[in-house]
Amino acid sequence: MLPTPFEERPVLYNSWEATWFDVHEEGQIELARRAADLGVELFVVDDGWFGGRVDDRRGLGDWWPNPDRFPRGLSKLFDTVRELGMRAGLWVEPEMVNPDSDLYREHPDWVLHYPGRRRDTLRHQLVLNYGRADVREWAIGWLSGLVSEYGLDYFKWDMNRSFTQAGWPDAGERADLLWIEHTRGVYAVLDTLRERHPGLRIESCSGGGGRVDFGILRRTDEVWTSDNTDARDRQAIQEGYSYLYPACAMSAWVTDSPNPHTRREVPLAYRFHVAMAGVLGIGGDLTRWSAEELEQARSLVAAYKAVRPVIQHGRLHRLAGDPGVTASAVQYSHEDRVVVLAYNPFALAKRPPRRVRLAGLDPSALYESAEGERWHGQTLMSHGLELPTWFITGPDYRSEMVVLRRVSG
Repeated sequence: MLPTPFEERPVLYNSWEATWFDVHEEGQIELARRAADLGVELFVVDDGWFGGRVDDRRGLGDWWPNPDRFPRGLSKLFDTVRELGMRAGLWVEPEMVNPDSDLYREHPDWVLHYPGRRRDTLRHQLVLNYGRADVREWAIGWLSGLVSEYGLDYFKWDMNRSFTQAGWPDAGERADLLWIEHTRGVYAVLDTLRERHPGLRIESCSGGGGRVDFGILRRTDEVWTSDNTDARDRQAIQEGYSYLYPACAMSAWVTDSPNPHTRREVPLAYRFHVAMAGVLGIGGDLTRWSAEELEQARSLVAAYKAVRPVIQHGRLHRLAGDPGVTASAVQYSHEDRVVVLAYNPFALAKRPPRRVRLAGLDPSALYESAEGERWHGQTLMSHGLELPTWFITGPDYRSEMVVLRRVSG
């Protein structure tokens, strides 16, 4: 079962930056209720739900619900998620193991290592050898079991460690094929999962955007582009990504302000408009958002859904500016609709242009805004689309989404 590039990707919520490792049934259900109220369609529980995983030092490899945090397993949580009208998703990191885990204590030979040498960890992790048939069988067993038991629609498949001491003592003369066999093994597990569960969708993540390639995209539906969720920084990241990969495969979140990584404060609308340039997700702590922020978020989610086909499947034009540094804009065109996302991060002494020239339009056709204003395509491409006055003059971090529809031609 190959990925489905022409599907509309759902608006998702991911719990990571809201809870970090403080994951438990009651808190996740509260986040799910708030996410559903905003119009979220897919709820993803991130790290911390399994084994003894109360921090990043233990538990990887023990893929069953933490009995203290989820005494009834995950059934109650995901039943509630579905009752709220959302799909169910789960974070996993199948290629890694903590030395402090039941799996490693039982199978220390399953990790990459050289005989007689120490086994150095990164992020307190070692790498499982997917060149081994027994490792692949183990992985398929518990991954497929989770999908079946909890009716999962989505995996966020993470991989947070590079290879070191990449030995395979049991392979003999084939040991030098480790790199190839491991990759083939990971692909085989993904292929088997998709064959067994055609409705399952998979997001590729690797320390952020470390695994964004055509090999993995043949087997996954979207990718996590970067762990940096700061809206200003993401503009440059997303622009670079867009030169090779489509918007429908780029997961992008709206997180809290100040951002937990950079401490930068950015208005909610700007954060949304940046994330709307891909597959919209929300990753903030909704229990701390004000009533006004929740209402604004609800409106912005609805606005994104209205133009989702255009952004996810339209033709991209980079119109102007240096994203995140100067005023900039991107355009998406699909069938009879056009979406322009414009950004002005700084209240510069020198004002940015009042107009932005669009691209790829039918010169002789008429295009109409939501307010009923009309322009010929040639006018929009040569003279430009006039942006609101408040976008030109005002505080830092102003943004706007303009939607046009071709009405003749």
